[in-house]
Amino acid sequence: MKRIGILSDTHSHWDDRYVTYLENCDEIWHAGDICSMELAERLNEIRPLRAVCGNCDGGDLRRMYPEVLRWRCEDVDVLMKHIGGYPGHYDFSIRRQLIERPPGLFISGHSHILKIQHDPTLGLLHINPGAAGIQGWQSVRTLVRLTIDGSRFTDCEVVELK
Repeated sequence: MKRIGILSDTHSHWDDRYVTYLENCDEIWHAGDICSMELAERLNEIRPLRAVCGNCDGGDLRRMYPEVLRWRCEDVDVLMKHIGGYPGHYDFSIRRQLIERPPGLFISGHSHILKIQHDPTLGLLHINPGAAGIQGWQSVRTLVRLTIDGSRFTDCEVVELK
């Protein structure tokens, strides 16, 4: 069983509440637009960080984090990409990979719009944790926490950073 903290679109913004909400997680997953090596290092000090680079991430972050990341967490096949779209409207850059080999969990960011939804066509859970940073048009900053137990997702919660 693993407790996961998921965030995206921090755009170099550090919030001390990241520690509060992520220190009880086993891992932190960042879906891109970190925008600062210092921020990536600080998140990694809280818990091990898995991340993908986003369209606003520069050279060092692009060398450290791939554009697409796929791995297993417990019994779940996880796929993460910054620009990914959402069920029924996946981005062309990832659509084929999703259709040919659907993961159990697909995580994306970019839109700054929080979405957690089941894709019945591909049989996967899609999570966009919204934006945890202050850059962008979102009025509420968010991150997501959930537990992966074998192949089950439990205790999914949205944290609002008001």
